[in-house]
Amino acid sequence: MLRSTWNFLKRHKKKCIFLGTVLGVLSMLPTLREALMQQLNSESLTALLKNRPSNKLEIWEDLKIISFTRSIVAVYSTCMLVVLLRVQLNIIGGYIYLDNAAVGKNGTTVLAPPDVQQQYLSSIQHLLGDGLTELITVIKQAVHKTLGSVSLKHSLSLLDLEQNLKEIRNLVEEHNSSSWTNNNGYKSLLCHYMMPDEETPLAVQACGLSPRDVTTIKLLNETRDMLESPDFSTVLNTCLNRGFSRLLDNMAEFFRPTEQDLQHGNSMNSLSSVSLPLAKIIPIVNGQIHSVCSETPSHFVQDLLMMEQVKDFAANVYEAFSTSQQLEK
Repeated sequence: MLRSTWNFLKRHKKKCIFLGTVLGVLSMLPTLREALMQQLNSESLTALLKNRPSNKLEIWEDLKIISFTRSIVAVYSTCMLVVLLRVQLNIIGGYIYLDNAAVGKNGTTVLAPPDVQQQYLSSIQHLLGDGLTELITVIKQAVHKTLGSVSLKHSLSLLDLEQNLKEIRNLVEEHNSSSWTNNNGYKSLLCHYMMPDEETPLAVQACGLSPRDVTTIKLLNETRDMLESPDFSTVLNTCLNRGFSRLLDNMAEFFRPTEQDLQHGNSMNSLSSVSLPLAKIIPIVNGQIHSVCSETPSHFVQDLLMMEQVKDFAANVYEAFSTSQQLEK
């Protein structure tokens, strides 16, 4: 009876954690969007273009790079935010379950008191701060390498855009695979944008650590181990694939063939049938941040939150951290 009761509570707790993830992600998206719009301020460039300056071609080139960078970073960072918060809340949820299970037992110590939970969850600010800034730098370089030489007059189809996004992703993710390897030799995908290196910031304070700090560092190290695992890399990559697919779906609305186009044959429904000059695509790409980083439940965020791979991984994390063996680590 007691065992079945605890199993019921664990299932109920998982639903609460999922709801917490949804609310947490939606509450952080405005902060993420604001940070992106501040660091990649395309609005100031479009304002300059309205005055028809003599260097408008140079401004357009800057706008091209910033617009693509902003939308691509938005996809990456939103996917990271969803999966990272899901992992963190399930780790905390596992510890809270163990704390509740130990209520009334003599000599038990609370594993995750509220102040530790708060300090631990605040580590997500790295993704919204230094991690985001570094991610912007890497993606901007990849965008420049891929699209820097493409003329504003050059026409691109949706299929061309898809190929360009793949090339940019390859540059970004190859960069991280070659520059970041954990102690086991496994190449971790994008992990250091989500969490600071082990040496910073709390771990460097080897002297005078409070019990709260020690517990928080333990949680952070356990989280880092999760983020550096092949399973996490697979889940994040699946989210990124879905995210970029949704981004292309959003832009597809602007590539619909006209009636005149359709008169030329049925093939006009393909991804390569309609092409637009890059100068006309830039505003379309530039506006995608408002869809990707929308705090109102959007198809983009809903897709990520409801993915089976994400739910299964989160469930495995919760199970791993809600077992009594966790106490022995």
